[in-house]
Amino acid sequence: MGAYHENLISLDEAGTLDGLFACRIRRSPEREAYRFYDKDSKDWLSVTWAEIGREVARWQAAMRAEHAPRGGRVAIQLRNCPEWVMFDQAALSLGLVTVPLYTDDRPDNIAYILKEADVNILLVQDAGRWRRLAEVVADDGPLKRVLLLDDSDAARALAEEDERVRIVADWLPADAGTLERRTGADPKALASIVYTSGTTGRPKGVMLSHHNMMAVAHGGLTLLDCYQEDVFLSFLPLSHTLERTAGYYLPVMAGSCVAYARSVAQLGADLLEVRPSVLVAVPRIFERVYGRIADQMEAKGGITRALFDLTVRIGWRRFEHQQGRASWSPGNLLWPLLERIVASKITAKLGGNIRAAISGGAALNQEIARVCIGLGVPIVQGYGLTETAPIVSANPLEDNIPSSVGVPIRGVQVRIGDNEELLVKGPGVMLGYWNNHAATAQVIDPDGWLHTGDQARIDATNHIFITGRIKDILVLSNGEKIPPGDMESAIALDPLVEQVMVVGEGRPYLTALVVLEGDHWAAFAQQQGLDPLDAASLADPKVHSAVSRRVKAALKDFPGYAKIRQLHLSLEPWTVDEGLVTPTLKIKRNKVLERYDGAVQAMYTGGPAN
Repeated sequence: MGAYHENLISLDEAGTLDGLFACRIRRSPEREAYRFYDKDSKDWLSVTWAEIGREVARWQAAMRAEHAPRGGRVAIQLRNCPEWVMFDQAALSLGLVTVPLYTDDRPDNIAYILKEADVNILLVQDAGRWRRLAEVVADDGPLKRVLLLDDSDAARALAEEDERVRIVADWLPADAGTLERRTGADPKALASIVYTSGTTGRPKGVMLSHHNMMAVAHGGLTLLDCYQEDVFLSFLPLSHTLERTAGYYLPVMAGSCVAYARSVAQLGADLLEVRPSVLVAVPRIFERVYGRIADQMEAKGGITRALFDLTVRIGWRRFEHQQGRASWSPGNLLWPLLERIVASKITAKLGGNIRAAISGGAALNQEIARVCIGLGVPIVQGYGLTETAPIVSANPLEDNIPSSVGVPIRGVQVRIGDNEELLVKGPGVMLGYWNNHAATAQVIDPDGWLHTGDQARIDATNHIFITGRIKDILVLSNGEKIPPGDMESAIALDPLVEQVMVVGEGRPYLTALVVLEGDHWAAFAQQQGLDPLDAASLADPKVHSAVSRRVKAALKDFPGYAKIRQLHLSLEPWTVDEGLVTPTLKIKRNKVLERYDGAVQAMYTGGPAN
């Protein structure tokens, strides 16, 4: 368990999320709070806690002048930046409820959320996003104020056209003095409505209280120590509850600095420049790192590949020995040399300073965990749901079983229910779904246990192992039940594969829809003697045979049921705009099946269809 340290702000002292922020400003006013890249100076700038407090005071004053009712909803659609924090903290301090939105979500989906949550104030990144959104948002709805962070000519033109629209720079007062901290606020009051991804229909609004998210942040700190000296690199969207709790409220509680990445595309450069000590990420980020390493090793081959494999093998054995699960090996003596000539050169590309890399949001492939940990990148996998604010469990660094999702954080109870379902009870469990009592009753039983929908087992050390997803089980026509998630993760490790979905519900055997990665496809097609620009190449039997062999190799360690009989190959990625994936990149299985209905039928009637 992580040790309590004197700089940590307690739940009692903070009271609410805005109280937590005010405590941090008072506790460490001159320490660095946030770091961001300034496009004008082309340099990283930082602000102290005192400076961010003065900025929040300006937002607080401007928001108060809007006369939004206590408990009123305000929404934010920004990329990660200090202004996200300013808006959120100002709203919370006035008793308002924050509704986070994904910047790349579909306009019709956002319009639905704004109406369903009865949002009064909306903060938008730029003029282009609001223009697209304005086409589907009713003029006579609850939305009274639209704030544009953008200060361009296009934004100012919009402000002239629509009286609801204001430019943030004009809306904020020049100076508002010090941040006002409210008194007597209820920690159990609603703080945020977070809309779930909606893989099977319209998203549901998860109601989270101040206490929900603060208790979970505090519980996370009991498993993983964080300090004022730590620097978090923030790149998961703050609309994702994992980033919000673990990458925003938790660092406030510990007094750590948060640096905002420019974009996922620039993540490599940001890692080198920021040199973070803590990363909070989803498995896709680690999959990309793994893919680049695999490409480099395949290109170099020979002694370089052999040295890499030896480093990973000895690094993993060393890790298992440190965790008390393996005896000491003479090969461990080679680690200092291998670390210097192999591992350090790879970890340097991640900044060379990572103390903990936290993976959550989806299952982490075990081969990726083995390679990263073997190279000295300390990945710890956790588990949670938006409905649990979100962390249920995590692996401590000193008790890390990468195949598990860790042990419950402080205050959380878990047990296994019917159908091996993981049930959760604790301070992070949501207040319920917004305006949806029926859906709430379906997931929280009368005894207060939240039904996760995930199948699991719990071992003697209290580590949780997720074994399947109840709703995602495919039932073949012969009655055999197959969980497709792990198969899809294994197939997607191949750099040639961009996206994959296993198909088979009610069918006699398994097939798969596969989207190939464009750059790798060009080289792959040429290897087969085909023109990558010719659409007919995707249907060529040589291509299907070669891809099928790669899929079979990816599934070699799976049970006998994991046989893919037919493939449909394409080069068009499934996107949010098309409604085929959620903003968190979860596949909307029913929508993809609708889109590819003809291709699926063909795979079960006469072979590959392209």
